[in-house]
Amino acid sequence: MDDFLAARSQMALSLGFHIIFSCIGMVMPFFMAVSHYKWLKTNDEVYKNVTKAWSKGVAIFFATGAVSGTMLSFELGLLWPKFMEHAGPIFGMPFSLEGTAFFIEAIALGFFLYGWNKLNKWFHWFTGMVVGVSGLASGILVVAANSWMNSPAGFDFENGKYLNIDPIQAMLNKAWFSQALHMCLAAFTATGFAVAGVHALMILRNSNKAFHLNAFKIAAIFACIGALLQPLSGDISAKDVAKRQPAKLAAMEALYKTQKPAPLLIGGIVNEKDSTVKMAIEIPGALSFLAHGDFKSEVKGMDQIPKNEQPPVAITHYAFQTMVGIGTLLLLIALIYFFTLFKKKLLTEKRWLLKMFVLAIPLGYIALEAGWVVTEVGRQPWIIYGIMRTKEAVTPMPGIAYSFYIFSTIYVSLSIVVAFLLYRQIKMVPVLYNKSTTNTPNQ
Repeated sequence: MDDFLAARSQMALSLGFHIIFSCIGMVMPFFMAVSHYKWLKTNDEVYKNVTKAWSKGVAIFFATGAVSGTMLSFELGLLWPKFMEHAGPIFGMPFSLEGTAFFIEAIALGFFLYGWNKLNKWFHWFTGMVVGVSGLASGILVVAANSWMNSPAGFDFENGKYLNIDPIQAMLNKAWFSQALHMCLAAFTATGFAVAGVHALMILRNSNKAFHLNAFKIAAIFACIGALLQPLSGDISAKDVAKRQPAKLAAMEALYKTQKPAPLLIGGIVNEKDSTVKMAIEIPGALSFLAHGDFKSEVKGMDQIPKNEQPPVAITHYAFQTMVGIGTLLLLIALIYFFTLFKKKLLTEKRWLLKMFVLAIPLGYIALEAGWVVTEVGRQPWIIYGIMRTKEAVTPMPGIAYSFYIFSTIYVSLSIVVAFLLYRQIKMVPVLYNKSTTNTPNQ
C-alpha cells in the first residue's frame, strides 16, 4: 500500500467510525429529553427509567465521539499538512465554533448526569436539551467545514495564493445548508431506527414490555419523521450538486454521455473500462427533472469532464444506489408505522411490524456511510473542489501505511468496547428498571 492510498484509507476509516459515534451522540439527547419531559408531565416512572437508561448511552457515545473526533483533528494536520496550511485560516471558524459547542455539550452533560435530585427539575431537563442542541450545532458546524471543501468560498485564489479571506462567507458557503439538512435528517433517521429496532427486539422477547414500548414509540416517531423528510432534503441536495458539481452528479448516476433529456438509472453494473452500464432500469427524463426541475433539460455526462478531473464512477454510483435504496425502504416502513398508528392498532399485536424495525437496525447507518462515500469519493480528485487536488495535500512523511494499521486496530478495539458496554447496558435494563414498570401500556 503506497502512502497516498494509506493516508486516504486512514482518513476514510476514521470518518467511517466517527460519523456513527457522533450521529448517535447528537441525536440521542433529544430522545432522552422527550422521555424526560413526559416523566415531568405525567410522573410516570417508566419515562424516568427510560431517560436514565438513555442518558448512560449518551455518555458512552459522547466519550467515544470525543476520542474519535480528537484523533480526526490530529489526522488532518498529520496526513494533509498542505491542505491545513492553506485551508486552516479560511475554514477554521466552524471548527473553532464546533469546539465551543463541544465544551458546552460536555458541561451540560455533566449537569444532567449528576443533577438528579440535586437541581430544579425543569432546569435539569433544560440541561438535557442543551446537550442535544449543542451536539446538533457541533454536527452542523463540522458539515459546514466539509461543505466548504465541496463548494469553496470566502477567498480569492490568485497566482497560487489565498487572498481576501472572509471566514463567515466560507462557513456559509452554497453547499452548507443542503448538506447540513441532509446530514441532520440522516442522523435522526439512522439513530431512530437503530434505537427503535433494539427496543422492538426486546418487546418481541417479552422483556420489560412497558419500558421498551415507551422507548420504542419515542425513537420510532423521530425515525419515521426523518425518513419522510429525507427525500425532500435529498432533492434539494441533488439540485445543488447538479449546479456546482456536475462531475459528481454524473458519477452518482453513472451518466457517461451528456443527454437531453437524461434518464434516471436504477441499479445497473458499471463497466468503467468501456464507459457503459448494463442491466439498469431506465426512467426516461427523470434525471433531468430531479437535477433541473424540467423533464427535457440537459444533464452533463462524463464526456464533458476532463479525464484527469473525473471521479471514480462505479463506487460512487453503487454507494448512491445503496443510499437511495435503503432510504426508500425506511420510508416504506415509516408509512406503514404511521398507518398503524392512524388505525390505532396495538403494536404488541403487530409482531411483523416490530420485526421490520429489528431488521432496520443497521440499515440507516449503512445508508449514512454510503452517503458519505458519495460526498467524498464523488469530489475526487479534489480535496478543495476545483482548487487543490488530494495528491497535492498529502504529507511527504513516509511510513503512513503503518499508521493506517495502528489506527485500524485502535478503531476496531474502540468499537468492540462500545458494543460490549451497550450490550451490558441493554442486559441490565430488566434488572434495574423492572420493579417500577410492570404495567404494560395500551399502545
